[in-house]
Amino acid sequence: MKRAERLHALSEALHRSGSRGYSAERLARDFEVSVRTVKRDLQALERSGAPIWSRPGPGGGYGLAVGASLPPVSLSPVQAVALMASVSAAPDAPYADLAAAGVQKVLGVLDPRTRARADALAARIWVDVPPTASRATRSALEEAMTEQRVVRIRYTAQDGATTTRDVEPVLFASTNGRWYLVGWCRLRDAMRWFIVSRVARASVTAIPCSGHTVAEVGEPPASARPVHGF
Repeated sequence: MKRAERLHALSEALHRSGSRGYSAERLARDFEVSVRTVKRDLQALERSGAPIWSRPGPGGGYGLAVGASLPPVSLSPVQAVALMASVSAAPDAPYADLAAAGVQKVLGVLDPRTRARADALAARIWVDVPPTASRATRSALEEAMTEQRVVRIRYTAQDGATTTRDVEPVLFASTNGRWYLVGWCRLRDAMRWFIVSRVARASVTAIPCSGHTVAEVGEPPASARPVHGF
């Protein structure tokens, strides 16, 4: 990891730590550098305007002042293109439209030279993706998940049978190139996996979910992880 990228990641880690902060030793382990390097990086962030606090002694560490804003950190052309490629390659991912809008915001604040280099590199990356569920259907599923409300879906199973079901959304999962809505099916009174591309229609109801949890889905395979774990 280049130093500019590490400084960015370090500032974000301190921001996430809240009032707890992190010790220099913990940061050194996480970023696979020496404690001395971490302390130099913290000094560099502080010189750039980041409101870093330090707490000496056992249980001490480093953090960012509560409510403080981080100074802007520029992306490299490669980082910008990585965001563009990731979003373009997964248009069927949950909240993909919002992710695309976020990337456009990032691109909009890049300096002209960086943006030009990013655009030139992006032209060398092509993406061919299969058709996805309609935007209206995916929006309904996303809203139901976010608000934790029952969603009514028109679903076609692998054998061609079509049913209308009320589902309590529990999680979105991606496996073998497909996105699934995993939820409590009120028709079958059980947890079920629904292939998102097979949902013909979806509408969010006013009925709140009854509280089914991710733990009820079971243990994920060793290769799976929540998106905040990358």
